[in-house]
Amino acid sequence: MELKKTYQWAMIVPTSMGIRLTPEAQGQPIHTSDRLLMQATSAETNVASVSACLGLPVKVLTTFVKGSPIAQFIKNSLGCRHLAYEGKEVEQGGPWGYRHQINIADCGFGSRGPRVWNDRSGEVGRTLNVNDFDLDRLFGQEGVQILHLSGLIGALSPDTGRFCLELARAARKYGTRIAFDLNYRASFWKGREEELRGIFTEIASLSDILVGNEEDFQLSLGIEGPEAGGKALAAKIDSFKGMIRNVKQAFPNASVFATTLREVVNANSHLWGAIMLEGDEWHVVEPRPIHVLDRIGGGDGFVGGLLYGILKGWEPEKWIQFGWATGALATTFLTDYGQPADEDQVWSIWGGNARVLR
Repeated sequence: MELKKTYQWAMIVPTSMGIRLTPEAQGQPIHTSDRLLMQATSAETNVASVSACLGLPVKVLTTFVKGSPIAQFIKNSLGCRHLAYEGKEVEQGGPWGYRHQINIADCGFGSRGPRVWNDRSGEVGRTLNVNDFDLDRLFGQEGVQILHLSGLIGALSPDTGRFCLELARAARKYGTRIAFDLNYRASFWKGREEELRGIFTEIASLSDILVGNEEDFQLSLGIEGPEAGGKALAAKIDSFKGMIRNVKQAFPNASVFATTLREVVNANSHLWGAIMLEGDEWHVVEPRPIHVLDRIGGGDGFVGGLLYGILKGWEPEKWIQFGWATGALATTFLTDYGQPADEDQVWSIWGGNARVLR
């Protein structure tokens, strides 16, 4: 997959930014905690952070509550993560108006699984509108190598669905590659199945890279695949391959298809693997044990590493290896995104080398 080197942006991601609250005492549940840590978060910037931390130019398309200290906190965080941003400032409209979403989570411990509570009432990101951005400037004048889209944003509201669809159309017009992580959420789709199936299907038909698990492909696109859960991952790889073949047949314009494999031993010990089809070539990372501090964001980390490998022009085998390792890296952070120090740190994770580096 040869990519032009003259574009201003390696990647652009549309997103709805919010804050994530987690217990200060690591491993404790929310309901017993009286001190919380706050971070700026979104699934899409979790993906983008890999490339940004490793030196590639990345821009976030979003929207902010005007004058909000939380908005300023988010901007500061994006800057610290080397992420440029562009977005409309929306008036709050009083204390019952717009705000940034709140994600409340604990990471679990041992036999006690993680719990996540999303509070998205009044979310300003639902107002993301294609009319607030100059797509011809972004894709035509500045230039973008990869547009990364997430089903979370595509399904957030009618406005955001149209926004993602128009982004995909503009990207295709200007020769930008499109990566689409389906990220199906049942609560977002309730009562909107026909509308969203149409949007997701068109975006998928325009995409070069499709990522999703068995639920994502089946419920977002109606692709036949294996049931979630059930037998051990290693024994399900053939059925996952069959699902990906079905996706490729339905969406022949895409050339890369990927899914992660996860088996939870306990909250702090997982088996982590991945499957990728590039052209007609399969690349499989058999599930391997990883130690988990906080599992949230591991899948985003995988996509981030996969896209970084593509942007760097590596051989496809390295894309999935690097993605596997950046996904594993993300689960060692208290944040829901990983911030690799350099490529060597990621490759050390892939190689199983956790020795001290002096």
